[in-house]
Amino acid sequence: MKVVTASEMRDIDRKTIQEMGIPGLVLMERAGFAVVTKIKERFGRRRIVVLAGNGNNGGDGLVVARILHNEQWDVRVFLSGDPRVLMGEALSQHTIARNCGVSIEPVSVFMERPSDILGGHALIVDALLGTGLSKDVSGVLSEVIDRVNKLRVHVVSVDIPSGISSDDGQIMGNAVRADCTVTFGLPKRGHLLYPGADHTGRLYVEEIGFPHRMLTADSIAVDVVEKNDLLPLIPARKKYSHKGDYGHVLIVAGSKGKTGAALMAAEACLRAGAGLVTMGVPDSLGDVFQSRVTEEMILTLPDRGDGSLSEKAVKKIRDFLHEKADLLAIGPGIGVSGETERIMTGLLRVAEKTVVVDADGINSIKRGRKAFSGAKAPVILTPHPGEMARLLGGRLRDTVSEIEKDRIKAAQSFSRETGVNLVLKGAPTVTSSPEGRIFINPTGNPGMATAGAGDVLTGTIAGLLGQNMNPIDACILGVYLHGLAGDMASADKGPHSMTATDIIDKIPSAFSFLKSDE
Repeated sequence: MKVVTASEMRDIDRKTIQEMGIPGLVLMERAGFAVVTKIKERFGRRRIVVLAGNGNNGGDGLVVARILHNEQWDVRVFLSGDPRVLMGEALSQHTIARNCGVSIEPVSVFMERPSDILGGHALIVDALLGTGLSKDVSGVLSEVIDRVNKLRVHVVSVDIPSGISSDDGQIMGNAVRADCTVTFGLPKRGHLLYPGADHTGRLYVEEIGFPHRMLTADSIAVDVVEKNDLLPLIPARKKYSHKGDYGHVLIVAGSKGKTGAALMAAEACLRAGAGLVTMGVPDSLGDVFQSRVTEEMILTLPDRGDGSLSEKAVKKIRDFLHEKADLLAIGPGIGVSGETERIMTGLLRVAEKTVVVDADGINSIKRGRKAFSGAKAPVILTPHPGEMARLLGGRLRDTVSEIEKDRIKAAQSFSRETGVNLVLKGAPTVTSSPEGRIFINPTGNPGMATAGAGDVLTGTIAGLLGQNMNPIDACILGVYLHGLAGDMASADKGPHSMTATDIIDKIPSAFSFLKSDE
């Protein structure tokens, strides 16, 4: 499903009205009915307080109030602005609501005695501010939002919680915390990016009459991944086939004290379907790894004698990649040193097959964006915000903050500039292609904030790549599978107790779930 900015949604709305000939009042009526339907489904009959602004969002709220009033519900509307400045559809809905006998009062009345007005079994409909918010909330509106958030009452937001930026999910001065949000046509970026996602609650996306071709236009660069998108991506397994048909992945990982990273990446790679996995490890740790593996093979690489890789490993990695392996995954647990920096510089320059880079591999790339200009093969990076910040340079804390303010913009601009496929891990994980396409992942949970979870993701993506998937599809499917396996592990073990190996154990179940609709 496409995900839009405020500007993109306004454009769809304008074209629907002007080019399709569907009146704005009709769209507003359908929006109001959609909100009423969800109120009935989720909360049942209650006293309803509608907090309405002066724009179209307030107009939607007035429709909700009128419909429920006509059905004999106890409904009161409190208007945040002067009704004399209402315009367009909002003015029409105000007039209709008045004519139908809906109680409409100034919001100051609500602020004087909200507890008395709400009573013990009430629900607030937040229709104060819509998706077009362009400046921070302040003054009376901020005070109203503060009061709403302090009340122990359910809140349904219309289109987007008031005070949340539609474009990046940031809080613009102050914002309503909703139990659920009913939006129209398409989700907005602010519904899915934090902290907006936290304020949105349960999100419902309702169809109110926008043309399908407008909601699926290629010009909208951002999608949220859905289960139905993924079934066609799962690599087929032919009855007449052998392990060589499903890829040979070389995983260069591990160092003294960090052997687990390599083992988890390799096991996840096999669970994702790779036919063969070879672990490239420091020579002095070869016996340690050999005693731990079963299905994986071991390639010992030149090291410095202390359990970490030497830059002399570049030639052996390159030759193995050229002669036997189909792709390279590198980084988990290799450490960061002058040697690993030279290894990454050399491999990015000479590798002729797809390279997946994670963790210490990313931290060992010191030329930032310029490091990828000479790459011969597709590159996939899987950084968390801290690793991304080191790639971008600047003060770490400030750069991380900028990334988190708009994860979509950070990922998209980096991919376009460097030509890499980027998986920006976090909440939510965002995948970007060199063409600037963005895919927001809906799976995953806080229990995945545990050591090794990133190594599992690296192995999962690499395992899918080995099965002849193109890089961006392998990233999309790998991230979703990884998050889904994490959700299953959390349901089984609890978010506090789950580990990265629990995620690996649930990869088969995640595959089964995706294929359940076949």
